Amino acid sequence: MASPRVWPGTPYPLGATWDGAGVNFALFSAHATKVELCLFDPSGRRELERLALPEYTDEVWHGYLPDAHPGQLYGYRVHGPYDPQHGHRFNPNKLLIDPYAKALHGHLHWHDAAFGYRVGSARGDLSFDRRDSAAVMPKCRVIDPAFSWGDDRPPAWPWDQTILYEAHVRGFTQRHPAVPEALRGTFAGLAHPAVIDHLTTLGITTIELLPVHAFIDDRHLTQKGLRNFWGYNTVAFFAPELRYLSDIGHIEFRTTVRKLHEAGIEVVLDVVYNHTAEGNQLGPTLSFRGVDNASYYRLSPENPRYYFDVTGCGNALNLSHPRVLQLVMDSLRYWVSEMHVDGFRFDLASTLGRETNGFDNGAGFFDAVRQDPVLAHVKLIAEPWDLGEGGYRVGGFPPGWSEWNDKFRDTVRQYWRGDEGKLADLASRLTASADHYNHHGRRPWASVNLVTAHDGFTLDDLVSYDAPHNEANQENGGHADNKSWNSGFEGPTDDPAIAALRQQNKRNMLATLLLSQGVPMLLAGDEFGRSQRGNNNAYCQDNDISWLDWDGWSEADWALLAFARRLIALRRRHPAFRRPRFFTGAPLDGKAQKDVTWLSPEGHEMTPEDWTLGYARCVGMLLGAAHGEAGPFVLLMNAHHDTLPFTLPPAPPDVAWLRLIDSYDGRNDGAATFAGAEAYSLAGRSFALLQATPRTADHVARTAP
Repeated sequence: MASPRVWPGTPYPLGATWDGAGVNFALFSAHATKVELCLFDPSGRRELERLALPEYTDEVWHGYLPDAHPGQLYGYRVHGPYDPQHGHRFNPNKLLIDPYAKALHGHLHWHDAAFGYRVGSARGDLSFDRRDSAAVMPKCRVIDPAFSWGDDRPPAWPWDQTILYEAHVRGFTQRHPAVPEALRGTFAGLAHPAVIDHLTTLGITTIELLPVHAFIDDRHLTQKGLRNFWGYNTVAFFAPELRYLSDIGHIEFRTTVRKLHEAGIEVVLDVVYNHTAEGNQLGPTLSFRGVDNASYYRLSPENPRYYFDVTGCGNALNLSHPRVLQLVMDSLRYWVSEMHVDGFRFDLASTLGRETNGFDNGAGFFDAVRQDPVLAHVKLIAEPWDLGEGGYRVGGFPPGWSEWNDKFRDTVRQYWRGDEGKLADLASRLTASADHYNHHGRRPWASVNLVTAHDGFTLDDLVSYDAPHNEANQENGGHADNKSWNSGFEGPTDDPAIAALRQQNKRNMLATLLLSQGVPMLLAGDEFGRSQRGNNNAYCQDNDISWLDWDGWSEADWALLAFARRLIALRRRHPAFRRPRFFTGAPLDGKAQKDVTWLSPEGHEMTPEDWTLGYARCVGMLLGAAHGEAGPFVLLMNAHHDTLPFTLPPAPPDVAWLRLIDSYDGRNDGAATFAGAEAYSLAGRSFALLQATPRTADHVARTAP
């Protein structure tokens, strides 16, 4: 291949940018002494040429290739000091992924050559490895950004109407019988009409996808024959993960988003900007470490050889550096502007808010997001903790953010397990945890409520196992304290009484989740009883432990799905379950009826003494009806083993209480009515929902969602 003429190019934008005639290459590195652009043949196996980027402007190395085109494979070799004691780990023998790569070609093939130091050396990471890593590294691909979006519009669901559904691209579609085999486990499979039909008939508004940014399989997993299934091991923040592709990455992903939008479904991405796949000082040199280790990572102030790790993954990105902050912001804007996603869930988001003195909800990252016009309208969800000191920050994120609420998760699990002394906490969680979020003008949707998520037991396992069963991981891992209850037997059982109790407990938690104030998040498959066989840390199980089983549903599974659909329909139809403001206990619209009233089983309003009774595990929640709304509604919850008579609130003579659901046997036909002040027989371990309805012959038809 003849050597192309390299023009100076420009330092902006960063990455490889095709302008219709040639490609501009720009790479930030504050401490490099030289940067070489390496061009590869279409297979990615043969390096054709190394070209030194000719210009260095504002710490950006850049050059323009007038005869380069989309599809060109490339990587970088970056020269500079190899001095780990001072934070520098340059090694030009290592081919590096462009931090701004929009697409990758090929996968990482683990070999000692991928490490900047000599693996096994007595000097450890202070040694220097001279082997060329190009043969084992993925290559970057120049893309043509053109795509016809047509009339695509974001569904733009208001927060108070949002129902999140957490799913894994591969796990959700890999075993779906209606999806063609070639598309299973891919973005195209996610866009299949049968998959979208399940989502729309279920009634969710927003799918939250586990990480889709390009990631790698950890070496220790591949040595065990396992893979990084969840994907929290990012290596490129702009490129879609290759294993989810059946076609050209950015095109296939965009097509999927467009089809989901057509069905009225938003797409939220789980993103990992807190750390990268390069690990600690003994990790591989794949990208950031070799480009400018001292800039990209938080290093120990005492000894920059080591990383300041608050993520448990070996390193933490240094968002205090303006160029690293720019990388994250550019990535977020790219996925919104170019890929049309509707929001993000930030993994270990406390790390993103760490400044020199620890977490700061006025950190540069939060300030940058708050003022950014592209991100102003998208959904921002924090996982509000990391593993460092002061990293647990539930309720501590700034205005404009919603947060995963583990207080809701833990309280609901403990209450339905039958733990004593949980009534007061339960009341707070049912009302969007105002004790944590009602400040700075935040709204109830600041609380993203969950009972289960990818990290932990599924709903079926939560009621079937007391302890994790993670033997397939070939390691000791997973939370020991799951606040679960096996309903009397560990694991699968043929005992009909235990099976019935488990179904009832699942209905209890689904009802609590979907009828609480705040934003509910449902884990994919919980609506039909998916199990991971007791594995509560299936991060490395890319197999039928994690894949949803769409075949062979039992009658109970179909019944649970119908129950979940009913709950979601109730939530979407009735604003009482998704108030835009926190409850105050004051009357609604000038009426005598309060926005919320807490009831004891005897039918009177709960007193301060009632809340402190440790043995009390039964309560009613009366939701007042605002002007023009249906209702009021009363939610009855009984975590005792025994059936209790629950005296219903008084009602006028022409009004009756209509039962909408009862978790005891899943009744949701809306057929039974009860007079005011009548005692409702509330079964042990059950949840019931009733609505005040005029006594007319057609009240059932008019009130059914």
